[in-house]
Amino acid sequence: MLTSLRDVLHDLVRDLYSAETQLIKALPKMAKAASDAGLKAAITGHLEETREQAARLEKTCELLGIKPKGKTCQAMKGLLEEGAEVMAEEGSPAAKDAAMIVAAQKVEHYEIAGYGAARVFATVLGETEVAALMTETLEEEKAADAKLTGIAESTVNDEADKEGSDDPDEPEEDEEDADEEVEDDEDEEEAKAKPTPAKMGKKPPAKATAGKR
Repeated sequence: MLTSLRDVLHDLVRDLYSAETQLIKALPKMAKAASDAGLKAAITGHLEETREQAARLEKTCELLGIKPKGKTCQAMKGLLEEGAEVMAEEGSPAAKDAAMIVAAQKVEHYEIAGYGAARVFATVLGETEVAALMTETLEEEKAADAKLTGIAESTVNDEADKEGSDDPDEPEEDEEDADEEVEDDEDEEEAKAKPTPAKMGKKPPAKATAGKR
């Protein structure tokens, strides 16, 4: 039940703890699925950070006098399911890496929003130590998001674009359809060139008028 700002903070902290514990299980799979060396290293490095962030949340719960467990973060569950779908997709390595970066940044943005709000609530409630813990994690999440952007812009996006331009399976125009278009164009040109009565100096036959003889 949410009856005060403190209740909201408690609920949010437990939600973040659930999010981090889910992420700890998912990150090794993401690192294994990544092809780009920089992306693989970034995900592996963030796994260690995530473990530390979960530990901070446990410390936060001690300070607030609450238990960290007891809530499932449905948002993180959904985001990780999206990431699993990307990893299961068939495709070129760089294109899949680009999609994985998007999935990872969705996670980071969700956490940035959560930790940012938790810091504000803790500050308002006078929980300065909790606010400091939230700030530390918030800065790590922002840095992780920036690192993912850098990897995408420096290597992955260009590689994915090159792979797409070299795709041998790109559909080609059907020859029969192309021939039909040429024939249609020739018929149209022939119709335009054909002389009409007006062009030949002849008047078109007068139309019969009803009621006149």
